[in-house]
Amino acid sequence: MSELNNIAVKILENGKGILAADESTGTMTKRLDSVNVPSTSENRLLFRETLFSSSGMTDCIGGVILYDETIKQISSKKNKIPELISSMGSYPGIKVDTGAKVLAGSPDEKITEGLDGLRERLKEYYTLGARFTKWRGVYNISKDYPSKLSIESNAHALARYSALVQECNMVPIVEPEVLMDGDHSAKDCYQKTSEVLKKCFEELILYKIDLKGVILKPNMILAGNKSKDKISNEEVAKLTLACLKNSVPSEVPGIAFLSGGQSEIEATENLDLINKINNTNFIISYSYGRALQQSALKFWSKNVKDIEGTQRVFNHRAKMNTLAAQGKWSKQIEN
Repeated sequence: MSELNNIAVKILENGKGILAADESTGTMTKRLDSVNVPSTSENRLLFRETLFSSSGMTDCIGGVILYDETIKQISSKKNKIPELISSMGSYPGIKVDTGAKVLAGSPDEKITEGLDGLRERLKEYYTLGARFTKWRGVYNISKDYPSKLSIESNAHALARYSALVQECNMVPIVEPEVLMDGDHSAKDCYQKTSEVLKKCFEELILYKIDLKGVILKPNMILAGNKSKDKISNEEVAKLTLACLKNSVPSEVPGIAFLSGGQSEIEATENLDLINKINNTNFIISYSYGRALQQSALKFWSKNVKDIEGTQRVFNHRAKMNTLAAQGKWSKQIEN
């Protein structure tokens, strides 16, 4: 087992998942604004440190994706944030893309930037304690999209990123997110997601990426949020698993789904149903942001000093998702 494969498996084994705490300052400000908490670097750190030091981390979280600001911060107990995460038995990770910008030649679509100077940044992040990284490509669905240009250019960027990351002895999380915005059907989502995933892996193979040292972070197969043709959770699970079997090489050790606008309960239930029928060799788990943090954030905003209460809410959500990652969740144990 290679070192990278070892890390990828450890992050996701035994139902553990990934806490996506890599919100940019702008995104985190929107989240804090929504619960009437001022977005200062102290408050952003206070909330994140509350999660990172909870018992749910040790039991349920194998990796934490950080943002540039957070990986360089010092906790209230005077240790570095990556050290705090490692001390809880979890791997520190880092988001390294610099965001999705307008795609030249197709102004309604996006291309993710951040390759310039990436090798140097990766060396710095490794020194700071990061052992895995994340890069997100985004694709919107409509009659004409995602275009061939969008699919190919984002796959190319994800492959170049992955090559640089593995060169630096870290595990790349490859996140091609087909957005749920729109009125498209689940069938459309299946077709477009398959196309996107196949092209991504074609490029990863071209760039000689060690697929055993990669984690895939895809969307589930869902009807668009404005679609009149919603499908059942059982159908979501069946279509999602079929899409993975059809599009992802078997060497990839683990798949950690993004929640992508699903509610906390939906994201947990769908993950559970996928695992109940998982007959592949893939470890199938979660890499959730809002779907792990939202209830904890609402609770914390009422009294930012109630650390234990906030951690209780977070621990519950993490536990529910870890059970779902093992196909052992049920609605009865939610309350």
